[in-house]
Formats: sequence, structure tokens, C-alpha cells
Amino acid sequence: MIRAYKLFTGAEGHSYVEKGTIAEKVFTQVTSLHFKETPPHSEYDWHPAPDTQYVLTLTGTLEFTTSLGDTFLLETGDVLIATDLTGSGHKWQMVGDKPWKRAYVVFRKDTKINFQPA
Repeated sequence: MIRAYKLFTGAEGHSYVEKGTIAEKVFTQVTSLHFKETPPHSEYDWHPAPDTQYVLTLTGTLEFTTSLGDTFLLETGDVLIATDLTGSGHKWQMVGDKPWKRAYVVFRKDTKINFQPA
């Protein structure tokens, strides 16, 4: 099973996280794909997701924090599903000495998300 974390915005504007998995052999219609690398020890302050997207972690470990203070570690091989497009958003900071290499797989807002809650 591929571990996944889904970020979403609640009715009051706070970001929440739900832990689960990604199902194999389920196809998702995507609109774009791009890659990014961030050096170790970086951080990014409060922000909502720019698009509905899967973020595939190729290398690196990050600690994410939601607006209500919930935290989780995103590690190599994990998938982040970012759907918290509005509200207070989330923040992250790098953990360890590896860069964060990732692929952003953007999908339409009305696309069925490949996510199975834990």
C-alpha cells in the first residue's frame, strides 16, 4: 500500500489532514505534471495549496503542520493530496539533510481522488 495524506479545508476555513492510502491500478485524469527540488533545511510558511494536486515525494522528509496544529511527517515514497485551496492552509519544514525532490501531478477540482481513508 502507498501511504497518503490528504489536506482539505473545513467549513470554517481551517486545514485538516486525513491519513490513508492510494489504491493501485486506479487511473486519474490529470491536467499537468511538473517537478521541483528544494534544498535541505528549507521551510515554507502558511499557504493554501495552489492547485488540487498529488505531490509525490521522491526524496526528503518534511514535517507538515495544519492551521489547527496537527502535524505529520511526509517521507520518501509518500503521496500528499493537496486540496486545501482556501482558508488558512498549512506550512512545512524540511527534516534531515536530504533535498525534497517531488513531482506535482495536478488534476481538476471535479476529478475523483484516488484516496482510501485509514
